[in-house]
Amino acid sequence: MPKYFNSIGGLSAMTLMISVSALLLILFCSDGASVEDSFEGKLSLPLGFSVTLFAEGLGKARGIGISPEGELFVCLMDRGELVAVLDEDGDGISDKSLIFVDGLRNPHSVAFFDGYVYIGESDKITRFRDDDGNNVADGEGEVVVSGLPTIGHFTKTVAFGPDGMMYVSIGSSCNICDESDPRRATVMRYNPDGSDETIFSNGLRNSVALAFHPESGELWAANNGRDRIGDDLPPEELNILAEGKHYGWPYCYGDGNMNPEYSDEKSKCDETLPPVFEMQAHSAPLGMRFYSGTEFPTEYRGDLFIAFHGSWNRSKKTGYKIVRVLIEDGSPVGIEDFVSGWLTPYGSVWGRPVDIEFSVNGAMFISDDEGGKIYRVVYDGN
Repeated sequence: MPKYFNSIGGLSAMTLMISVSALLLILFCSDGASVEDSFEGKLSLPLGFSVTLFAEGLGKARGIGISPEGELFVCLMDRGELVAVLDEDGDGISDKSLIFVDGLRNPHSVAFFDGYVYIGESDKITRFRDDDGNNVADGEGEVVVSGLPTIGHFTKTVAFGPDGMMYVSIGSSCNICDESDPRRATVMRYNPDGSDETIFSNGLRNSVALAFHPESGELWAANNGRDRIGDDLPPEELNILAEGKHYGWPYCYGDGNMNPEYSDEKSKCDETLPPVFEMQAHSAPLGMRFYSGTEFPTEYRGDLFIAFHGSWNRSKKTGYKIVRVLIEDGSPVGIEDFVSGWLTPYGSVWGRPVDIEFSVNGAMFISDDEGGKIYRVVYDGN
């Protein structure tokens, strides 16, 4: 018998070799992804990237944003706070946090424009100033849009376009229904002071994630599709929004596929616009950003990164990761995992990504409202 089949302490050498090989496969996945040691092998990233914990103990950490001064702000929905999470010594780990403002109602998003800090609360949009630069709001602020609907999908995402206008996503009140409030299932447009309210696009069940393309200036929206028609229907959608256009909900999804509740009203989908890209159903995209920095390799420049918050009613869970949508000539052409592992192979979940933001240099920050954490992803080539 060949020597390598001899028993070694009750374990054959061949078995030992297989065990070592299996361990190596765990550490270095077959698709070339490496596993980050600092999270006990839980998170996987492409080779050359690493992830560290930037901040923790943040409760329900939702939308994040980078101020003009380069500071990271995070909405803490359960605490009703907007908090500045600072890294004063520049070592990539937060060493100080300041409550910018509290007493907010379900704050979900933050945006910076023309010297103001805008916050998307469940029932209104408020703005504050910080003229002394101490990362604490000056005074009580100003309500620029009030009386927004709160039943059902209640989060409000605020984004400013290259046209200097304020865009606000307002989700539906239901899974599938005809809305009585025309502001529901839309992206609204306002002047920065909240005046001149206009429905920009509608038929968008819950387009929480908004991002402007850095070159074309187009407004992209990731839509959360309806529930209760199967594990894989309807797909989550990427739409490039155009003024005055309808994107299907509640009548249809995808490219003119009728929802069963409206199967006898097919004409209602004749003039709706299909998505430019479809993604796994029930992934729940909540935040996204285009990459325009210099930290990542050049092939990542211009691609779109999306935070999948994860499914709640699928028989087999999906999502709970950051994906990269490959963009060519201004159009999406493919999708791949970028940071994954919050959903374990056994179906348990220990983190739920919500939003993505990039630092001035291009490092990625990720908020997690399940773990109350902010992660930081960099490219170091190792």
